[in-house]
Amino acid sequence: MLRLRTAFPALCLTVLLAACQPDSQNDFIAAASLPQPVTAIRTERAATITPETRYGSRALKNALPGYELEGVQIAVEDRTLWTLAAFHNGEQMLQILKGDDGAVSAVHGVSQRVAGPNGEQIGMTFVESGLRRSECRVGRNLWRGMAVCQARNAQNVKLVFSVPGYEGPFDQIPEPAQLRTATLQRIVWTPEN
Repeated sequence: MLRLRTAFPALCLTVLLAACQPDSQNDFIAAASLPQPVTAIRTERAATITPETRYGSRALKNALPGYELEGVQIAVEDRTLWTLAAFHNGEQMLQILKGDDGAVSAVHGVSQRVAGPNGEQIGMTFVESGLRRSECRVGRNLWRGMAVCQARNAQNVKLVFSVPGYEGPFDQIPEPAQLRTATLQRIVWTPEN
């Protein structure tokens, strides 16, 4: 009977894997290692934040039911700043930046549980994203050495990748071999007006 118990889980796993054959090995790796998204950033919105959403605790609490807001300090390309972060079940999901006109100027998705417009998730590699090097530019200042890439079919969404152990040159995008292993760090949405 002991043999059956140990063989049965292996048989079940084999059947499950056969039923879930990925299109490519990278698809399987991404799907298997990243958690299920809780929210998404799309062209028209970041979670439930739209271009009409005002920046402020009350407006953002109304726009993000079930989230807690807290002040955090973040680094954008050219400076550090204090802003509001949205937490879901204790996990920081979004960083919301204020515009000059009192509206939301940008939302940064910073959790693996935030999906991008094409299913991108924080933690996936550049290769898994399906992007090309030509769709990226080199980050500057506080994001130097990072690749800032245009999301496919979403002109107002950028994907920011960090290259592990990158030592420069910092005025150009890392070489293709290094860029392959770059990790998605944030998904940046700016409202289209």
